[in-house]
Formats: sequence, structure tokens, C-alpha cells
Amino acid sequence: MNSALAAAIALIPALGAGIEMGIAVKTALETIARQPEAGSKISSTLLIGLALVESIAIYSFVIALILASKA
Repeated sequence: MNSALAAAIALIPALGAGIEMGIAVKTALETIARQPEAGSKISSTLLIGLALVESIAIYSFVIALILASKA
């Protein structure tokens, strides 16, 4: 039971990562709408940032799997 609870708690950063991705995309789209000439620079920076945020979600998922398998 304790490992299942620990696995559920380990998935909390994945929720935060999803919310942060949504905020980042929203901000990038608003910025591109204001300055279309900077779109390519903003898009490349956005993709790098999203990859870093996604790695947090993947790490938390892997930790949750490890904790759940110890049950």
C-alpha cells in the first residue's frame, strides 16, 4: 500500500509539467501573434524548453514505475 501511495505522489511533477507546457505554448503563441518576425526564434526556444519540461514528466513516471514495482 505504501509503495502505491509513493508512486501516486511521484506522479505529481508530471501534472505540473503538463500545466507548465500549456502555459509555455500559450505564451509563445501570444508572443508570435505580437511579433510574427520573431516566430522562428521563439519556436526553436520553445521546443528546447518543452523538451526539458517533458524530461521532468518522464523522470517522474519512471520513478513512479520503480516505486510501484516494489509492491
